[in-house]
Amino acid sequence: MTLHSINSPDDLKKLTREELPALADELRQFILDSVSKTGGHLSSNLGTVELSIALHYVFDTPRDRIVWDVGHQSYPHKILTGRRDQMHTLRQFKGLSGFPHRSESEFDAFGTGHSSTSISAAMGMARAFQTKGERQVAVAVIGDSAMTGGMAFEAMNNAGVYDDLPLVVILNDNDMSISPAVGALNRHLARLLSGNIYSATKKGIDSVLSIAPPLREFAKRLEDHAKGMVSPSTIFQEFGFNYFGPIDGHDLDALIPMLQNVRRLALEGRGPQFLHVVTKKGQGYELAEADPVLYHGPSKFDPEQGVKKSLTSKKTFTQVFGEWLCDMAHADPLLVGITPAMREGSGLVDFEKNFPKRYYDVGIAEQHAVTFAAGMACEGMKPVVAIYSTFLQRAYDQLIHDVALQDLPVLFALDRAGLVGADGATHAGAYDIPFLRCIPNMLVMTPADEAECRDLLTTAFHQPHPSAVRYPRGSGVGTIPSTELRTVPLGKGEIRRQSTAPSGERVAILAFGTLLYSALEVAEGINASVANMRFVKPLDVDLIKSLAVDHDYFVTVEDGAIQGGAGSACLEALSALDIHKPLLQLGLPDVFVEHGDYQLLMTKCGLDVEGMTNSIKQRFPAIFSANSVVSGK
Repeated sequence: MTLHSINSPDDLKKLTREELPALADELRQFILDSVSKTGGHLSSNLGTVELSIALHYVFDTPRDRIVWDVGHQSYPHKILTGRRDQMHTLRQFKGLSGFPHRSESEFDAFGTGHSSTSISAAMGMARAFQTKGERQVAVAVIGDSAMTGGMAFEAMNNAGVYDDLPLVVILNDNDMSISPAVGALNRHLARLLSGNIYSATKKGIDSVLSIAPPLREFAKRLEDHAKGMVSPSTIFQEFGFNYFGPIDGHDLDALIPMLQNVRRLALEGRGPQFLHVVTKKGQGYELAEADPVLYHGPSKFDPEQGVKKSLTSKKTFTQVFGEWLCDMAHADPLLVGITPAMREGSGLVDFEKNFPKRYYDVGIAEQHAVTFAAGMACEGMKPVVAIYSTFLQRAYDQLIHDVALQDLPVLFALDRAGLVGADGATHAGAYDIPFLRCIPNMLVMTPADEAECRDLLTTAFHQPHPSAVRYPRGSGVGTIPSTELRTVPLGKGEIRRQSTAPSGERVAILAFGTLLYSALEVAEGINASVANMRFVKPLDVDLIKSLAVDHDYFVTVEDGAIQGGAGSACLEALSALDIHKPLLQLGLPDVFVEHGDYQLLMTKCGLDVEGMTNSIKQRFPAIFSANSVVSGK
């Protein structure tokens, strides 16, 4: 068992080249066994086994830095750098992160989770090496779909200026992100791999011109300009990179000498190097090779039987959105659906099938997605942008400048709002309420359950302003949505429970989103009123004002950041009304909440029933002291 003797890249380097293929087989099987027990990203990691081995075999890590773009493909890297025995804790509370994490290992040079950042980070490291006079190399490993992100090209454009930059960019070309890759760049790469046009053409011309040296010299001078029509290198060479490839990313005999060459060139000051590597997602596991999307991020499963469909009868919020989108599209021919490379994750599979001409996957390009939607809205279309809360952060300027400033009716369906469990801080939707509610013209809605999610999506769609409907990952309490396209009054909440406590002891809980049902449980225990607020903006100020008449204390509950969140909006409203009532804000604390089981994390944040009850009792002890005296306790 070679793998169990590898606890660092130093151990890896002790192996002969002939021993590495067997190590790759062991590593691939170990990843399959581990992920099947913990859940996690699988297809991408099966595809980077040989590349990870070769990188650590050739480069002087951790002195040489490796930056993994997105980072979900870094499990082989983690295992080879001393974390093999911790893989059973993957994505669990206090266990290994599913992404590179600087605090986890010195080999994790840069924390990632979002796309297209690796080249910028690695370039920064490379320039720092040069500034400090250190002889090191920075490596960025980036997928072909991440190359659709504009930030990758911004970095390459900047890197090409430095003709001695010790930077190596490795394009891990597997023709996939989570959903199949899209766009002109992807088609360009696909054409390059479908035939060796350039190499075959050049070889034929060379054989002809070898008999006429003057013509051959003339042709050589023309080659740099002419080869742009057929060469894979052109686009990258024009950015100032030395291009090599494409090569088989599963062939260690090809990978290792090529990596040795590009590292040597980078150290010799020969400028930034670009290596194009072709890999296959799911490599070595037939089920994942056949369906890399299904095996992108599976939960626990039996490797012999494969991933089985969930038997739960409850619909997820994502499914509710997907069904609503199709129904709304049938009702309104101006509706278009837009996603930045998240067709499956955001629930647009059926929409694409039913409305292919009204479906737009723009690639991993959130900024473009938002401004593209703005352009369509200018021409009378009704865009719905299906995007994770965490990824909308990447298009904040476009949201303000291109959509809200022009008051364009673009609907943002924000999936994965709140905590996301095992994916951790990089994917948590903790900040959307604060960063959305401060934008003029913006409407923000927080459905409490699946049925209300559909109704609020319809309500938002009919508004002549930009709007956002935020909903969490997974299922809610299981309410069945209406088959109709119903709306609710804009900016109006509802009372869901009325307190019977005596005057002076009455608490009103203002709940935003799916924590309504936990708030109702809390209220039963402390005899509080509960309002389902529904809207963060416009806030139901009239409801707050009416509750202030016969309630003495307020509590706000939300699954987002407390700072600047819905609770802050309520405080502002009370202040504007010149109403002075104590208010306790419950929500996510001012820390990055790490990965782990969702319910466990909510408990740690004090957002389970017991935690909220205890917080209320600690904040307003006089109420409960009075209740204890009355009840004789």
